[in-house]
Amino acid sequence: MAEIINLRSVKKARIRAALRAQGDANAARFGRSKAERAVETARADKASQTLDGHKRDDTATNGPDE
Repeated sequence: MAEIINLRSVKKARIRAALRAQGDANAARFGRSKAERAVETARADKASQTLDGHKRDDTATNGPDE
């Protein structure tokens, strides 16, 4: 015979598991120290400045009329 299960408890367990997974994802995204956030911000700023430094200036190659 098959084992009798309570569907309500299975549903609650599934919801608890989903909420736990969402909580773990939030902890990974937002659960960082101030130093880690500062390092990430500094790296993003550095990458942005590097990218801006490598952009071409189109007005110098086409002239002011074009």
